[in-house]
Amino acid sequence: MRAILSSILLALCLVSPAHAADKPAAGARAADVAAIDQVVEQFKAAIIARDGKTLSTLFLQDHDSWLSVADEAKWAKVKARHPQAPKVLPSSWKKFAEFIQEAKMPVEERFYNVRIDTNGAVASVWFDFDFLVDGKVSNRGSESWQMVRAEDGWKISSMLYSMGD
Repeated sequence: MRAILSSILLALCLVSPAHAADKPAAGARAADVAAIDQVVEQFKAAIIARDGKTLSTLFLQDHDSWLSVADEAKWAKVKARHPQAPKVLPSSWKKFAEFIQEAKMPVEERFYNVRIDTNGAVASVWFDFDFLVDGKVSNRGSESWQMVRAEDGWKISSMLYSMGD
């Protein structure tokens, strides 16, 4: 029995330091969160400036996973007009960057309750938002980004957002 307990204790001692090494130090995590927050700010500024080119640089170039999901109230309205309409719509950051670049009216996305979680290699950003066109809210909901730290900094690899009124 004593040999079994000693073996378990030894295994725990060997595993714990390796697991602790996987977690970034507090200073490294703070630096990553600040860098990711900078991407959030660049995203907002590029929309306001209608700068699709800068907006494009914030995304992982060879990957495009972008989905919008209608909330229940919005989907009920859409289904009443278009019974075959899907609840989940695929799109792309490329189409969004083009929309922003070609917008004839002012556009803006306001972010609220931004939450960032990262281990230094991957990150998740979650926030509530209002999307405005010509000063009027055209969509509001929640949005999440999956991000990766690429060779040239933090990039958005996928985006998921809800569509609501």
